Amino acid sequence: MSKSKDLLPKVLETGSNELEIIEFRMYEDIGNGKTYEWILGVNVAKVKEVILRPENIIKSPGMPPEVEGMAKIRNEIVPIVNLAKWMKIKEASEGRYVIIMEFLREIIGVIVHDAKRIRRIKWGDINKAPPSIYERLGGKVIGVVEIENKELLLLLDFEGILDELGMIKIFGIEEVDEEIVNFEEKQNYNILIIDDSPVARKIIRKILEKDGHKVFEASSGLEGLDFLNKFLQESQEEGKDITEYIQLIVSDIEMPGMDGLTFTKKVKEHPELSKLPIIINTSLSDKATVDKAAFVNADAHLVKFDAPDLLKLVHKYAIKKQEAR
Repeated sequence: MSKSKDLLPKVLETGSNELEIIEFRMYEDIGNGKTYEWILGVNVAKVKEVILRPENIIKSPGMPPEVEGMAKIRNEIVPIVNLAKWMKIKEASEGRYVIIMEFLREIIGVIVHDAKRIRRIKWGDINKAPPSIYERLGGKVIGVVEIENKELLLLLDFEGILDELGMIKIFGIEEVDEEIVNFEEKQNYNILIIDDSPVARKIIRKILEKDGHKVFEASSGLEGLDFLNKFLQESQEEGKDITEYIQLIVSDIEMPGMDGLTFTKKVKEHPELSKLPIIINTSLSDKATVDKAAFVNADAHLVKFDAPDLLKLVHKYAIKKQEAR
């Protein structure tokens, strides 16, 4: 029985700093007949559907032990990750459901014990995970939300999980050299990247620095705004333009505190900051995400991680330093 994404509530208002998540459960046997209930969630925008666990999952050689195998789902061969194995928990019951996700140009299935409901939350209500939980899950937690009965719902960093399993593809990284973009006069820029994932920031930084750019980092939309406001204050004190300090912003969407769409909306509504070009660089590739990025006046949308396309957009949209004065 399939719980199709078509049945999910309508798209949230763009830039509202809200998201919808699918809430699911993992049950850990902690001994003495007791079970610990992990309350977890994933952004609806990543989810294609939730299905019953396929009977025929075929193990392939060379796969990490956390990957249960491959299964044919709606004519696609999909790798199936066993979340309990990745979490290193002793299962109190077998996973009944598979959440089929599509992001980073990949389709993957994740075995979970139970799928509960769709919940709407605000990015501003997402807090950092307590150190004990953060360490237990190897830092692969976007954040936590307090729900009913003061229980904590954890939003997992599936990007980070896939990277840990060696399943993230960086397209064209070997091509990042002086010939990747044919420009008469190649420019180097000051670029602010905003992403809550240390893995993503490391990958993007490597791509940009290899092309000769100076990179600044922020881990959320709120931190990104603080960063820009400090540069704005400095520019005003020195009688310079903000574009002499920053020529381009590359921002993720899914971030605690303030998501990338809300960040973009605020920047583009600001009388001075609005001149800064913004590339939305996200794991989400669905049409709704592309439309949302356009709605908040982002200059471009790019799916992670495509090195040549990222650099082409950098050289297309970054403000040339000599024109910024």
